[in-house]
Formats: sequence, structure tokens, C-alpha cells
Amino acid sequence: MTPLLDDVRETWRRDRAWDFLSPRTSQKLDFSHGTALYLEDISVSFDGFKAINNLTLYIDAGELRCIIGPNGAGKTTMMDIITGKTRPDSGTAFFGQSIDLLRLSEPEIAELGIGRKFQKPTVFEFHNTFENLELAMSGDKRVWSILRAKLSGEQRDRIDEVLVTIGLQAHRYTQAGSLSHGQKQWLEIGMLLMQDPHLLLVDEPVAGMTHQEMDRTGELLTSLAGKHSVVVVEHDMDFVRSIANKVTVLHQGSVLSEGSMDKVQNDPQVKQVYLGE
Repeated sequence: MTPLLDDVRETWRRDRAWDFLSPRTSQKLDFSHGTALYLEDISVSFDGFKAINNLTLYIDAGELRCIIGPNGAGKTTMMDIITGKTRPDSGTAFFGQSIDLLRLSEPEIAELGIGRKFQKPTVFEFHNTFENLELAMSGDKRVWSILRAKLSGEQRDRIDEVLVTIGLQAHRYTQAGSLSHGQKQWLEIGMLLMQDPHLLLVDEPVAGMTHQEMDRTGELLTSLAGKHSVVVVEHDMDFVRSIANKVTVLHQGSVLSEGSMDKVQNDPQVKQVYLGE
């Protein structure tokens, strides 16, 4: 068990939104109005630079939203605010009707069901795919509970279900470090799914992927919409076009344009600041 615990200590970080060592929270979610995330008039500055400028954004329960924008548009800072890593100078951020995200810590926000996948996949490379999903499973992860834990049939079924969802059922006993870049990305998405998240924030999921891996990633993300709200930040416009129903364009920390891919691509302001026309 020592190598396992060593890996847990090494990999666990407070800025990882799939933090499975976080405390439980008793707050109840209310998506009865159909909206999962409310960001209203959010602003934050760093050393005089306004990274987010009166940002207002709404994400519906079960929708797949793509966020695009040039470097420095505020995409990463927006996700940092949603997950509690950064506190805004002003504005409000609510998850559902009643949960004020600005009053919660990073682990509390993760426990509520907001999962974040960073661009570079972070998995337990010296453990196999099945073990990675087992480690990420929601539940009591205190040290003594981990040492005495034994998977139930229901838990094994859940891992099997996620393996099928992410397309890695044939690699359940493959060491994670031996997986391809794309497979590691899917595994980390699977680790988020083991937490039963309501909202997934996915940062540049297809960077460095082959075309075949990109197609599979698009299928995976679209399959998650409906049961989960999925926010995808991406620079690859062909990929965005292949999955997006609604696109939000950020520029200088606020929403420049929003709507279908055709709408935002034909917006003169978008062409000027993002497409270079």
C-alpha cells in the first residue's frame, strides 16, 4: 500500500478540481429553473490588469457550451473563479439557484459536483486504468478508510460503466503511463466522472491529439451532455465546430459574442479581434 499512498500524496493538489480527498458538504443543488451556473458582473484584476471585466455568463443544466477567445481573453481566469482558485473583486457566482460559489473553498466546490480537467492530463501513471478510476471514486477517502476499503459489486459496476463511456475497457489493466496522450485525456475525464459531477470544465481537450483521437473526444464530450453540463475551452476551431451547439466568445475578460458557430464566425467584431480579419 505504501506506493499507492505515496502516489496519492504526490498527485493530490488543492488546485485539482477532481480532488477526491475533499470534505463532504451538505448543501443541496437546485437546478429547477434550468440553469446550472450563473456568473454575473464578475470582475477581477491582477496588478492593474483587468483579467475579467463585468463578465456575465449562464450555463444551462445539461448543455454543452464551447468557450473560445484569443490568449488573454480571460478563459482560464473564468474557470479559476468557478472552481474557487481565484476570488473576484466584484460580482456574483452561483451554482444552481442558491449555492454561492464565492463563499466556498476549492474542495467544497469540487465536492458539490464541479470538476475541472486541465490541458495536461494528470493521472497515476504507475497504476493501471482500473486503479486510477478506483482512486477517483467519490466517497470517504480518509487514510484509514482507504487502507480498509474493499470494492462492492456496485462500485465495480460503476467503474466498468465509466470504462465503457471513455472507451478504455480494453485497457483496464494497462499502466496509465503506457497509454497514449489521448487515452490519458479520456482517463482523466473518467476520473472526473467517478465523482458524479454536475458540471465539467474541460480545458483544451484535443491539444496534441491525432485526428482519430479528436473524433473520439468529440463523441465522448457530446455523449456526456444532457446528464452533465459540459464547458469546453478550446482553440481548435474545427473541433469546436464539430461539437458546438452554442459558442461564447470572450475578449478582454467579457463576452464579445454568443450563439451558434455560424453566428459568431460571421460576427464582424469576432472576425476583427479573434480571426484576425
